[in-house]
Amino acid sequence: MKVEAISSTANEVGLSFTDVDIATLYIIQHELQKNPDVEFVGVILKHPLTNECWMRVTSKSDPKQNIRDAVDAAIISANEMKDIMAMDVLV
Repeated sequence: MKVEAISSTANEVGLSFTDVDIATLYIIQHELQKNPDVEFVGVILKHPLTNECWMRVTSKSDPKQNIRDAVDAAIISANEMKDIMAMDVLV
């Protein structure tokens, strides 16, 4: 995955992702939407042939830190799911 900043201000950040599954960005978007400081978060598939996705985050606080926190929360959720699957509770 390659990430590149398209735009960045104190309250907004725009990112371009290549070689990434958009589903991963949807998970991060979901975590960002839980944060009351985040005013807007959008994810789009820019073009299916180039596999480029864009994300824009607008926040009352630091959007870069909000993204970091959302990624950490997504990792924790994924690890919890992994642990549940390892317990063989699902048949």
